[in-house]
Formats: sequence, C-alpha cells, structure tokens
Amino acid sequence: MQLKDQAAIVTGGASGLGAATARRLAKEGARVAVFDLNTKLAETVAEEIGGVAVTCDVSDAASAEAAVATAAKAHGPARVLINCAGIGVAKRVVGREGPMALADFERVIKVNLIGSFNMLRLATAEMSKLEPLAGGERGVVVSTASVAAYDGQIGQSAYSASKGGIVSMTLPIARELAQFGIRVLAIAPGLFLTPLLAMLPQEAQDSLAASIPFPRRLGDPSEFASLVMQMIENPYLNGEVVRLDASLRMAPK
Repeated sequence: MQLKDQAAIVTGGASGLGAATARRLAKEGARVAVFDLNTKLAETVAEEIGGVAVTCDVSDAASAEAAVATAAKAHGPARVLINCAGIGVAKRVVGREGPMALADFERVIKVNLIGSFNMLRLATAEMSKLEPLAGGERGVVVSTASVAAYDGQIGQSAYSASKGGIVSMTLPIARELAQFGIRVLAIAPGLFLTPLLAMLPQEAQDSLAASIPFPRRLGDPSEFASLVMQMIENPYLNGEVVRLDASLRMAPK
C-alpha cells in the first residue's frame, strides 16, 4: 500500500515507538491521527506532523469507538492502524509482600492485549467497507508485541502474557480478514530507547545495550517505524510477527 493521502491511526502515538511511527507515516504522506491518553503530548506530535490528536483509552470500548469516529470525521476512515499503546508492570508473582495483586495483572492484559484487539476490531470493521485499492487491498494493521512474548524475564509475567496474546492472535485474525483484503501483522521489538528506558541511569542503559550481540546498542524508535513502513508497503506480507531485536535471543547469559 502506498501511504500518500491515506488515513492512519497510531495508538500510543504521543511518545516512543508510537511517536516515531506517526512521524514516519506523516512523512510518507499519510493523514495521521495520534491516539493517546496523554492529550497534551498527543497534540504536540500532531501539530508537528500536521495530524490530529485524539484522546483515547484503548482498553475502553466507548472511548475507542468515539476516538475512531473522531479520526474518521477529520481524515476519513483509516486504512492503516498501528497499535503502539501499552504499559508494563515489573512485579514478581510472589514478592516480599505476598502474591502480586490480581488487579496489576489484569490491567496490563486489558491495556496491551484487549486494547490492541479493541482497536483492531473497530478499525477493521470500517476498513472492510472501503473500496479496495489496486490489488484488492483495503487496509493494514500492525500491532506491537515484544521479545518478552518469547523470552520473558522474571517480573514480566503480566507483560509477557499480554504480548504473547498479541503474537498468538495475529495469524488467525489475518486469516479471517483476508477475505476483505485486510492484512494483519505484528512486530516484536527488543530493547529500544523509549521514554521508559531513558528514565534508567546511563549505567543501566549501557548494561542493557551490552547484552545485544550486534549492533551493540539500544534500538532507535525510527528503526521500528522503518519496519512498519516496510510492512505497509509489501502486499505479500501477512499474518507474520517479526522480531526486531538485533538477535537479542542469542545474547550470552
């Protein structure tokens, strides 16, 4: 799919991987709606790229429905959805104060997994009604999984479960929506220099970077955005989850 003049939605678009992706899509000529709970940051990104900021809680059905409608009013129905909204809670199942609060596990699943599905179901319902482009394509969805879906560490039970769910649902949904000419993909990033990691001391950042075989550094969000673009542009790529981790799984223990 060529992005020029196409409407796109990026959830979690106010920072990190989402902001980098919103900037790249806009650079390619897309009309981008930046969805985020942080309205102020979303407005900053939207103003920079000539898009529209939309306040959205992806885990809430009503909020997501209203956000999709707002974006469609501004740009028309989206042919592209990039799911970047997500949270992480680093907690052990059994810690010093006892078992992990069930609410902590539920919230991560609700935002990361249910939130991604919520946005996907709403956006693709609208995509399915659009006139097909050349080759019969109507839309593309790219969700954000994580290497934690495969190589989760201690304290990542909730996060890994949520990202594993994204990995597992990508292929069956791609098969289901193929009848409409809608492709469904996911990216499983490794260690990227997002605002979350940027908050760590430099020593900790350097230690994480040293665990990566090559290149021995944290990923740049622009590299995530580049892969998103490659997925959008390649019509024969569907149902895949692509690891973007510089062979992190091969790192020495």
